[in-house]
Amino acid sequence: EVHRVRFFGLVPAGVRCLACHPRGTRLALARTDGAVEVYNFAANYFQEKVIPGHEARSVESLCWAAGDRLFGAGLGGDITEYDLSGLSAARGLDGGGGPIWSMVANSTGTQLAIGCEDGSVKIFQVVPGGIQFERNLDRRKGGSCMQHRPSVPPGGPVTHGLSHGAPLPPQAVSCQTVQRIMVNHHVEKAKRECVVWAIALLSSGTVVSADSFGRVQFWDWEQGTLAESHTVSTSAVLSLAVSQKEDSMIVGTSTGATYHLQLLPVRLGGLEKRWVRTKPFQFHSHDVRAVAHSPTALISGGLDAQLVIRPLMEKVQKKSYDAVLRKFTFPHRRLVSCARKARLLLFQFSQYLELWRLGSTEETGKDGEVLPLCRMPEHLVQLKSKGPEHIYCSCVSPCGTWLGYSTASRFQLYRVRCDGDGVSLRKV
Repeated sequence: EVHRVRFFGLVPAGVRCLACHPRGTRLALARTDGAVEVYNFAANYFQEKVIPGHEARSVESLCWAAGDRLFGAGLGGDITEYDLSGLSAARGLDGGGGPIWSMVANSTGTQLAIGCEDGSVKIFQVVPGGIQFERNLDRRKGGSCMQHRPSVPPGGPVTHGLSHGAPLPPQAVSCQTVQRIMVNHHVEKAKRECVVWAIALLSSGTVVSADSFGRVQFWDWEQGTLAESHTVSTSAVLSLAVSQKEDSMIVGTSTGATYHLQLLPVRLGGLEKRWVRTKPFQFHSHDVRAVAHSPTALISGGLDAQLVIRPLMEKVQKKSYDAVLRKFTFPHRRLVSCARKARLLLFQFSQYLELWRLGSTEETGKDGEVLPLCRMPEHLVQLKSKGPEHIYCSCVSPCGTWLGYSTASRFQLYRVRCDGDGVSLRKV
């Protein structure tokens, strides 16, 4: 008998941010419930590690630092380093500026820049065993860093965008603002304020901004002038990522569409190049809040919980598994446990477990026929986990009399007793 289970009401958490390893071998992903996942690109993009979420820890930004160290920051105001061996949050440090909305590392992975709720940008030094505060950059008064997307190129300035639509490139040496660009001034008869959602700074001195008017714009940061403007969507452009060679970029929008822009010659064989929107893709149904650009693929994550990896065909040498579009639409961890003898199913959610009894039938038929149930599936018990930590794994014994689950720091074991139609749990 094959049971088609339709009563597992799992709602996967959306993808909040992505961080591609500088060498392009791993991808770190954070979800809206605070969970962090690591995918290995060197072995068919399999899900290598999962760090369970925490009610008090939101993750708005991830970045890789020197020594393959992974850091995260969020609305709690802390910068957290993750223990990739123990699969837990190893240590944290208060950023000192309220909720943190974004964070990036410099090219060598020795410094972190964070954008805070109070409008400040702070620089931290990555040291053995943690991080140390280094300096504050010039604070933008009256602004909020809810839309911060700081970018630190090799040896260049830090660039960040405020909710007032002003990309600000403070000089990293003097910590003073040397240029302010008002994006709204380039919009005729704008009835609403322009919000800059994403910022990138290229080594050529060009600032790339993505805003709520659906535009991707290229600015000369020394002159403060607009060089190019591309209206890629009628909705807001929420995320932006540039390739290491700075000749390709991906942007994500609030309609679920992603767009690919490439730096191409104006004439065949000519030296002059311009940015051209080449390929639109509609892989998501909701906001694309996170994008990443690996050497061989465009990566996007949305609030629909999907992770999409689309290989760049010009980077693929031959037709193989590497050239296949991947859409990760469901969790790779085991969230269902079966007690065969007792005909029970245990479903795992982030902070509670559900125990169900399978339905049964007295009918017989041929292979492939759907048999009517004489007893419907029954929800026996819901077991809530205490504390802010999310459940990492769970299991029910084959006989159905033992039930256990674990978080990052503790393990719980229960004895299950079925008395007629009633079920009782006793903590062991």
